[in-house]
Amino acid sequence: MATNILIIEDDLVSQKLHEKVIETMGHQVMLANDGAEGVKLAQEHSFDLIISDVLMPNMDGYATCRALRENPKTAQIPILLLTALDNLESKLKGFEAGADDYLSKPYEPQELIARVSVLLRRSAKTLTHQQLDKVGKVIAAFSLRGGSGVSTVAANLAAGLAQLWGQETVLVDLAFTAGQAALMFNLPFRNTWADISKMPSEDIDQEVLNMILRPHPCGVHVLSAPRHVAEGELIDAGKVHRVIELLRQRYEYVVLDIPHNFSDTSLAGLDNANEILLIFAPELASVRATSMALAAFDTLGYSEGIVHLILNWTFERQGLSKTDIETGLHRKINGIIPFASEMFVQAINFGSPPVIEKPDSPLGAIFEDLAFWVSQDEHKKQRPKEPTEAWKRLASRVRKQRQEK
Repeated sequence: MATNILIIEDDLVSQKLHEKVIETMGHQVMLANDGAEGVKLAQEHSFDLIISDVLMPNMDGYATCRALRENPKTAQIPILLLTALDNLESKLKGFEAGADDYLSKPYEPQELIARVSVLLRRSAKTLTHQQLDKVGKVIAAFSLRGGSGVSTVAANLAAGLAQLWGQETVLVDLAFTAGQAALMFNLPFRNTWADISKMPSEDIDQEVLNMILRPHPCGVHVLSAPRHVAEGELIDAGKVHRVIELLRQRYEYVVLDIPHNFSDTSLAGLDNANEILLIFAPELASVRATSMALAAFDTLGYSEGIVHLILNWTFERQGLSKTDIETGLHRKINGIIPFASEMFVQAINFGSPPVIEKPDSPLGAIFEDLAFWVSQDEHKKQRPKEPTEAWKRLASRVRKQRQEK
């Protein structure tokens, strides 16, 4: 069935070029000569996708995008920005305005066709009844000290779980002030927690969540932090409880990226977690913060068995030894992530976690092993009917380790 696409472009030549490419795909096109007209048409008609130029008089593409996102009728429509401005600042500005994708001009027709196809396919995804009868496992990544790599671990863990079991997984960004989970997967801040910040908790349902989750090809769906600090302040613990409850009904795994505090919303995430990965670096301040977190967990009544210590080597050398840390904390370290700054920086800047970009690397293997370790018991006990490439890699490593013993 043909879809309806709105093209907002002030240059008539470019307008016709865009129209011709889209019509070759069999879609119906409506044209707007500027942002204001485009916003008006979007409110009056039903569109499956909006393509907008950025450099336009009066209302540019960024302002147009923001206006579309602020209106409930048009907030869920995918938006593709086209512009001659090919730099990182412009791209970030577009994503912050709520765009789904960004294509630089001039472009090859096939590139525009590919971008449009992907956006329409993502938008068309709907829930099936079979997806709503699960009781998933919730895993929280947490640290009381910033810079410990919580978001990096959470992103790689979510991707590792999705690739290991071939099932969609959710990454929930609870760092409402400048959370970066979406950037970890190069996803736009099109829809975020802000979309449900003013809704009563009881009005949030599966359909609403399905509209604001951003899918990544690896199988991870991201619930992004708000674009603006003020929006995050509207989210309370009740909404966090409600969202996690709904997500675990649909997904086998829900990974929480929790900020470095014990706010009400952070506690809501921790309270719902089946496993807590307490992440820290091998330096005194981080170990002290970990000790404080363990004491707080004890006060909160969290079982010692669900809290796991993950040592992340965020610097190359001269860190505290594993033995000294374990002696100081009176706890065993459950996992160690080696120093790999170049790979992590590359992943953050380009939105591709190591477990996706280089799954065959030692670092990729560590995150796959971590994903298996926190997986549901029923998954770990038997071979999948259709093993994924990640599962095959893990099984091969296990066999090799047994042979070496």
